[in-house]
Amino acid sequence: MKPVLLFLGVLNNDDLDWMILKGIKETIAPGKVLIQEGKAIDAFYIVVSGSFSVRIESLENKELAELARLFSGEIVGEVSFIDARPPLATVRAETESLVLSIPRLQLNAKLQQDTGFAARFYHAIAICLSDRLRGTVSRLGYGMELEELEDQKDSFEQGITGNMDLARVKFEWLVNGVKGRKGS
Repeated sequence: MKPVLLFLGVLNNDDLDWMILKGIKETIAPGKVLIQEGKAIDAFYIVVSGSFSVRIESLENKELAELARLFSGEIVGEVSFIDARPPLATVRAETESLVLSIPRLQLNAKLQQDTGFAARFYHAIAICLSDRLRGTVSRLGYGMELEELEDQKDSFEQGITGNMDLARVKFEWLVNGVKGRKGS
């Protein structure tokens, strides 16, 4: 399931409109670094199109260095946004990519001024991080047996299916809003 669908499933239409309005449309060329390991970031990103690799550049074992590949529908920079520490990995464009960059200062101001938005935003981030952690734990083979995990995943997805249909519509709304804007 795309993280942005989990994220947008919690936000309302006004939240989405604000993000499209205040966000910056950025085209990222292949090979360009979006987030540099160890260097503070000043935005929260939604990948609209394209692909990125996530790597720990400081690792000597290059086979272990690549953590993930990110595609349309991913959110990026949320961990550093939450804890304000520098990222642990580098995110580099593999193909020409389009992101919606939401500046940290504007997002922080919105979170402080609009408690409803803040509650929905942090709830959405928590759901995304929880989903990622559960995926990581299951890939590592800890916890429940695979069959039990699949049963739980199915019941989780059934519980949020209604929101996912709406979230898909919201993501298309976001994509169209970002692609229709002037920007870099």
